[in-house]
Amino acid sequence: MKNILYISCSVRKYSENETQHQSISRMLGEQFLNTFSQTTHKVEIIHRDLSVKQPAFIDEKFIAAAFAKGALSEEQHLVLAESDEIIKEVVNADIIVIASPMYNYGMPAVLKAWFDLAIRVDKTFSFDLARGDKPLEPILSGKTLVLLSSWGEFAFKKGESQYHLNHLSSHIEQLAPYLGAEAFYEIASEYQEFDDDRHKRSKALAIEEINNLVHMLSNQNS
Repeated sequence: MKNILYISCSVRKYSENETQHQSISRMLGEQFLNTFSQTTHKVEIIHRDLSVKQPAFIDEKFIAAAFAKGALSEEQHLVLAESDEIIKEVVNADIIVIASPMYNYGMPAVLKAWFDLAIRVDKTFSFDLARGDKPLEPILSGKTLVLLSSWGEFAFKKGESQYHLNHLSSHIEQLAPYLGAEAFYEIASEYQEFDDDRHKRSKALAIEEINNLVHMLSNQNS
């Protein structure tokens, strides 16, 4: 049995029966899940839709509770309850799939809020000044993170001319180890704002890449 944690966050929905104003990142996510389910029948999928159930933003009470030493008060347990639930889903996952559009060259606010609740001291990383200038160390391991993204422009992939503007992929790849991810893959559809043949080819290529990635992961996990 393989456990997939699927995180979606586009404000747009996706339905295969509709043709206009559809979320491409959600379409890619559905493609991954459907292909994986067909290829590896023993799979359990937990879907957390951040546009439907928006994560809370952390505040001073959250920081105080997260860094508290010793027994927590009932109020502190309540403050950390959503984070505890999110972290449990991360811990149980073998593969974390994040379907996210690029908003203003970065991740949607709800996805950043999810990361802030998912990555927590003494839960997903440890902090020890005895390590010198690099006191943080991931606690979790052995997971794979797959980012399925879409953006309106192009050339944002690693090694391309506008990668330095891509604060979506680079940020998530940097955070991936603190979710226990030891492998990071990204597949993206480009040219959405142009809505031309380049966009159609990019979507088709992204679907092909997803199918190839699923078969590779399935062979690794078999």
